[in-house]
Amino acid sequence: MAQVNKQAIAAAFGRAAAHYEQHAVLQRRSADALLAQLPARSFARVLDAGCGPGRLSRYWRDRGSRVTALDLSAQMLDEARRQDVAHYYLAGDIESLPLATATFDLAWSNLAVQWCHDLPQALRELYRVVRPGGYLAFTTLLEDSLPELHQAWRAVDNRAHANRFLSYETLCDAVGGWQGHCQSLTLTLAFDDALSAMRSLKGIGATHLHEGREARVLTRSQLQQLQLAWPQREGKSPLTYHLFTGVIERD
Repeated sequence: MAQVNKQAIAAAFGRAAAHYEQHAVLQRRSADALLAQLPARSFARVLDAGCGPGRLSRYWRDRGSRVTALDLSAQMLDEARRQDVAHYYLAGDIESLPLATATFDLAWSNLAVQWCHDLPQALRELYRVVRPGGYLAFTTLLEDSLPELHQAWRAVDNRAHANRFLSYETLCDAVGGWQGHCQSLTLTLAFDDALSAMRSLKGIGATHLHEGREARVLTRSQLQQLQLAWPQREGKSPLTYHLFTGVIERD
């Protein structure tokens, strides 16, 4: 795997900060799936790791939790702060959390750890900051996500246009040493056309390729090729995500 450029990732998400939420349908549905996996209890202190503009930080704050919103992107944190979603705001990297051990009752991370270079290290850090009896809850993307995007781009070139994601087995192994459970699910979003589907990725800032992206403008002919090659379902252009949810209880 190529070395992850954290500055480039932060910059890509920073550019999307102001309009992120209007494109974040996947993030909302993923969060709902993860919430359903948590025990029905309150969490006094919550870390929202990879908070973005802070929709879930607000969710936990509204339920009485003391919330720390953490993100790699300063612009995302500025947006979260502007919306007053948390009690504390912290710029930081999930793989090296600037936080004390055993601080939180819940470390929550929705669709963020796929941007880490070393997923086991990211999970170890999230686990470290949870108190005994607390929980680590996270979602990430699985391999074979975005098949429609890959199929459409193959009509234009042979380059990678999305990052590679880990397999379900690899992720289960990563959480296997702890007490918890995991599951996979598939979510498919429907768009009016292929360009709208691709704009949804740009709208949330998910545009950084770990292996680099060629700077170029697509021709009208190439755009038409993409549109024609994108699979159709009931008159819509689908975009499919395979998700992994993991919930771990701290010993």
